[in-house]
Amino acid sequence: MFLNALKYKPLHKLRKHQVFFVLRSLHGSLGLWPQDLNSEIKLKIERHWSEEVQREQSVCSGKLHYVLAQFPYPSGNLHMGHVRVYSISDTIARYHKLNGDKVIHPIGWDAFGLPAENAAIERNVEPQHWTASNIESMKKQLLDLGFNFDWDSELSTCEPEYYKWTQYIFLKLFENGLAYQSKASVNWDPVDQTVLADEQVDEQGCSWRSGAKVEKKILTQWFIKTTKFAQKLYDGLSSEQLENWKDIINLQKHWIGECNGTVVTFNMLVNNKLKSLDVWTSDPYKLIHGEFLLISKHNIIAQELSNKDGKLLKAINPITEAEIPIYISEDANYAEGRDVYLACPSVDENDKVLAEKNFFCVKSTCSAINIEKENQRAIDSAKSKDVGGYLVSSKLKDWLISRQRYWGTPIPIIHCPTCGPVPVPYDQLPLKLPELNYAETSRKSLADLHDWVNCKCPQCGASSKRETDTMDTFVDSSWYYYRFLDSKNTKEPFIKENLQGCTPVQIYIGGKEHAVLHLYYARFMSYFLHSLGWTVYEEPFKKLLVQGMVMGQSYKLKSSGKYIPAENVEKIENKYVEKHTHQPVVVQWEKMSKSKYNGENPERLLSTYGCDTTRLLILADVPPATSRHWSQATFPGVLNWQHRLWITVRDFIKHRNDVTLYEQNNITKEEIEKINWKLWDSRNYFTANTLYHFKYTHMLSVGISRLQALTNALRNKVPPEVIAKSKEYELALATLIIMLSPVAPHFCSELWAGFLSAPKRISQSTPLINWQENVLGQTWPKVDDHYKLSLLCKVDGVDRCELKIAAPLLDGLGQQEAMQMMLDQADVAFRVQRGIIKTKYELFPGSRAILNLFTNRSAKKKLIDTENKISAG
Repeated sequence: MFLNALKYKPLHKLRKHQVFFVLRSLHGSLGLWPQDLNSEIKLKIERHWSEEVQREQSVCSGKLHYVLAQFPYPSGNLHMGHVRVYSISDTIARYHKLNGDKVIHPIGWDAFGLPAENAAIERNVEPQHWTASNIESMKKQLLDLGFNFDWDSELSTCEPEYYKWTQYIFLKLFENGLAYQSKASVNWDPVDQTVLADEQVDEQGCSWRSGAKVEKKILTQWFIKTTKFAQKLYDGLSSEQLENWKDIINLQKHWIGECNGTVVTFNMLVNNKLKSLDVWTSDPYKLIHGEFLLISKHNIIAQELSNKDGKLLKAINPITEAEIPIYISEDANYAEGRDVYLACPSVDENDKVLAEKNFFCVKSTCSAINIEKENQRAIDSAKSKDVGGYLVSSKLKDWLISRQRYWGTPIPIIHCPTCGPVPVPYDQLPLKLPELNYAETSRKSLADLHDWVNCKCPQCGASSKRETDTMDTFVDSSWYYYRFLDSKNTKEPFIKENLQGCTPVQIYIGGKEHAVLHLYYARFMSYFLHSLGWTVYEEPFKKLLVQGMVMGQSYKLKSSGKYIPAENVEKIENKYVEKHTHQPVVVQWEKMSKSKYNGENPERLLSTYGCDTTRLLILADVPPATSRHWSQATFPGVLNWQHRLWITVRDFIKHRNDVTLYEQNNITKEEIEKINWKLWDSRNYFTANTLYHFKYTHMLSVGISRLQALTNALRNKVPPEVIAKSKEYELALATLIIMLSPVAPHFCSELWAGFLSAPKRISQSTPLINWQENVLGQTWPKVDDHYKLSLLCKVDGVDRCELKIAAPLLDGLGQQEAMQMMLDQADVAFRVQRGIIKTKYELFPGSRAILNLFTNRSAKKKLIDTENKISAG
């Protein structure tokens, strides 16, 4: 009855509490518009809209779009790097939902590994319990930040339901000869009692975690033969499937190296034991015509030899099946990363000189052979005999996956004294981690659990022992992106049909520190799974978005290098000193760290500003790929913008409810048309620009700056009479709120509720606004059909001509048509007289198109002379 009684009464004549009671009752708004925006209101807004923001919107009918951020290690607390990467992924995912795409945006936990194990040891708890507790804590923090993940597909690598399939994939590698055991010289951490990868040892030779001086040990380790896929992985970096990889391509190529040689495995008998020796050569013909092998004294086999053994070494060439002598020597020109050299004095003059110098046995003088044909014959023979022959660089090594700690995926191999290494049968997977009482056990290794280690051979029944190494966590994370698409499958890791349309992952987001190793291992695993016929494509990720670190300002004493908190520092005459001692202080930007007192606690930001403001703060100012210098000095820009947005909607409600404005004509028709045209132009211009940066460049900070500019356009001398009666103002405000909603979904939900509460809707029939849905149910705005978008031509990287073309025509414009249009322009035609040697056409529908022309620069001087004459004349 109360609402019915108020139905026809103008809202500007109601008392304040009556007005906002109506607004909240009808539209879900909190009705706080009379108040100025503050932190308390922001937090109320987020509590009010949190369920709506987290709720999955109605199922979209558009194409599948897989947005994936690298899953976190569950340390228990989010850091600002987490806030940044997941703010980026959530914004992109929400953008695509507004475009009608069916978005896949999963999350999981990279839950095995040394940090969790060490933390558990310190607390005398099992790592299972420690990890589960951390996951629960971090999941709450992610929800508090408003991230809309597909929690139904959540996975954790330490759960048997996941690592069962990691073991399954390992056995497939083993079956295909790609998982093997071999002795290796490794980095041993004497404190953490485990092998470290080279990348986990710092420049001083110390462990990345314990800080202990790393020791060199020779241990039998498990490897995955990633080198067999080296050439494919190298060539794949030139695939048209890859987008926006930029310098990551060069990092990957540098890691893999130029595949200018091949590897073949020779066998040799040492102390009545058969050993294998990998021989790399850049001259494959030597695998047929080679006459002796040289190994360095640093070679593992050489280190195990007695003086007597070292004089009688021989190997069997698997291609010719002939014996070949081996000498220990430092005279050979060993390739980078190799300590074995295959010599062929009868063909290679340098090898002949080497042989004569060292009195090595030589069969004959140099003779001519068809090297190209013999190279191919050797490679083909090695492949046919399955002893190698794949192309690889000399420096690339196979992937060492053994870790001598408890908290990892058990390697499903049983060592039988008769049968050798035997795989655990598939139907016995998962091979579960046994329970380990951390309060009672001094050493934390599977080798200490004798009841678990001792077992029977699956093949012959003999007493045997289980493998006690666990897998490097990089194995767990090398295939998780596929499991997300079929996370509940209990019969296999995933089915190919569920990958269709989703892979390669459309955009993969993560830190640059993972752009070499993790990315290389993930690419290898994807190529291997594709070779089994399991996947649709070889490459796992289409577009990469590599985020920069979040940096904090640190302060350390110049004299000692000791870090001190910011509150202990003061600035005197443009110099920083310690407050009490006045010692000089060095100020610099560094990766956030508790030990450097330069970190920021996300919990503080959430409790002070709320999650939407936190997301705006982390995404504004600098694009994702750039390091973010975190400083309170940048806060006012975002905080003031939110305030301006708030009062913009408040003014809109106020003026739409003011009936006196509808009766006034204080502005001429010409002035109104001029303002409306500016609003129309601003809406279309910033819609096209924001689309470009949200969808194509992913420079979200630039997109946000365009939304700030649209806010300025709405507040720049627009009279109340226009706000009250202008369709263009209504459309521009709606557009602004919708485009900001992927970044600040709670705040925009309240802005939208306020927008909907205003009476006298002018744009009832426009497809741009769905008046029955909240802001998260809207469609991403498009430019009007008669708005003209930019067709830009660059000649040798310099902007030379820009044409304006109606949006529908530009969206259908092909390269040849664009080229002809530009060649008809004098500024372009004149500059391409030297000849076009390359073209690149980029069409960004709904936003712009760019035609790049590259010319023959040898004629540059002549062009400059001509231009100078024109200028002088």
